[in-house]
Amino acid sequence: MGQTLSEPVTAKETSSCMNDQVKVGASCMQGWRINMEDAHTHLLSLSEDKDAAFFAVYDGHGGAKVAQYAGSHVHRKIVSQPSYQRGDVVDAIKKGFLEVDSDMLKDDTMKDELAGTTAVVVLLKGGRIYCGNVGDSRAIASVGGHVQQLSFDHKPGNELETRRIIAAGGWVEFNRVNGNLALSRALGDFVFKKNEKKSPEEQIVTAYPDVIVKDLTPDHEFILLACDGIWDVLSNEEVVEFVRARVAAKMEPEQICEELMTRCLAPDCQLLVRCPV
Repeated sequence: MGQTLSEPVTAKETSSCMNDQVKVGASCMQGWRINMEDAHTHLLSLSEDKDAAFFAVYDGHGGAKVAQYAGSHVHRKIVSQPSYQRGDVVDAIKKGFLEVDSDMLKDDTMKDELAGTTAVVVLLKGGRIYCGNVGDSRAIASVGGHVQQLSFDHKPGNELETRRIIAAGGWVEFNRVNGNLALSRALGDFVFKKNEKKSPEEQIVTAYPDVIVKDLTPDHEFILLACDGIWDVLSNEEVVEFVRARVAAKMEPEQICEELMTRCLAPDCQLLVRCPV
């Protein structure tokens, strides 16, 4: 981790989709990193629940393997939870994240993997926005031009995160877990999840997500999910202003994603959901 190229790779992988509810654009760029380690998911409806849409960004580190695994499995695990069938989406997101992590630990091809990934997911269902996250990838919404924060950045220096890290036998140095990892929650990173006396939620680095729920209103203009490459350069308010100006100019969501990455010249993966169309 931490190695960079002498020049950034600015080629972008871009895609889009839409239905009568939302218009979606996504774009990823390698930037200064040696390899592309991010993944994203955009599903206008889930095969297990046609009334739900699912969007996610996974910012991998130490390799792409965990991010790619998450991109294929997180949404399936959430929807398969008994609590999801009972209508408790918040519990389903929390258990889904932990089960994906547990499944990787049981998988001979994954259990010794040194890589990890952030995860920020948004599930739209029943007029509500459900957002779950681990790590420092972020989701925000623009509501009448005002920022609505949908996720919580998990940094080792946060008081609650520091307390858990120390209780599990770790330490925080230079705002990094054990002087190494710059985020305090993640999928993977199993080297930080070896305390047999602690539950998965209590490990030095945990896959247990924070979940925020908001009502989806007519004032919601768009939702943006992005890796930290954007948020390290621009504030939430600056991003909303940047995107709104381009929405007003009738620019497509995927084009806006590309312009935002070019503005920040960051290794990044982002997903813009226009709602309503």
